[in-house]
Amino acid sequence: MVIEIEDLCKAYKNVQAVDGLSFRVSEGELFAFLGVNGAGKSTTINIISGILPKDSGVVKVCGEDIETRAQSVKSKVGVVFQNSVLDKRLTVRDNLECRAALYGIYGKRYRQRLEEMDSLLGLSDILKRPLVKLSGGQRRRADIARALIHDPELLILDEPTTGLDPQTRQTVWRVIEQLRTKQGLTVFLTTHYMEEASVADHVIILHGGRKAAEGTPHELKTLYAKDTLRVYSHLDEIAAYLAERGYGISREKDCIDIQVKGTAEATGLIAARPELFDDYEVLKGDMDSVFLNVTDREITEE
Repeated sequence: MVIEIEDLCKAYKNVQAVDGLSFRVSEGELFAFLGVNGAGKSTTINIISGILPKDSGVVKVCGEDIETRAQSVKSKVGVVFQNSVLDKRLTVRDNLECRAALYGIYGKRYRQRLEEMDSLLGLSDILKRPLVKLSGGQRRRADIARALIHDPELLILDEPTTGLDPQTRQTVWRVIEQLRTKQGLTVFLTTHYMEEASVADHVIILHGGRKAAEGTPHELKTLYAKDTLRVYSHLDEIAAYLAERGYGISREKDCIDIQVKGTAEATGLIAARPELFDDYEVLKGDMDSVFLNVTDREITEE
């Protein structure tokens, strides 16, 4: 296991930021760590990366305890924070050279790593430019290079694509997928883009510092998201037909949406009155629905 966390707790005065959290992340996995703002995501990341001490619990990274082997763990972890931590006054090259030096990477070895980062992220056009003069997408490429310069085993991405244009987002994900498939890099992701979470191997949704839901995207969609049968013709007749069966509907000018448990239920409705359903589609439940349903459920329960 690359990450092993058991009963992790962290409080700030009267606020319990992380409350008995337990989970594991396997080697080579894309692990999505989701939650509303204030759910405990950043606190957990800061503990895993050795920035913040825990109150209690066990945290192991790459088989080593973060409390007793902090320096060793830090050498195996790269972090891309929400906000850039690079020195805005320095060039990209100087920033990366300083970062590499912290891990004992100098001279020929540093030049080799820089070439590898350039090949991966296309840095040649920005290496001589100071951070302050870079666009958001260019700065994000530099941030990722900083996190990877020492060749970590675990890459933590804290909302890495927030505010980026679609092209830069694609570039970021191309690089991540290449590193995972070719080098077996483990990726720990927080994001507010649910389409990014939908391609993860495993997902945890936090609420109030506790685990609210966990599973693969498919498992979570099965448990927490309903499919939608959307119909575009015979709207009045279909509305009456569904009312007889006790279905609630959402009606727009040109369509009716019916929430169904899955394709089988939609097929049953259509098969019973096929003459009405000549223009329709079944929309699968997505991770947006999962997230909203899980977090709303947790808020309601509280």
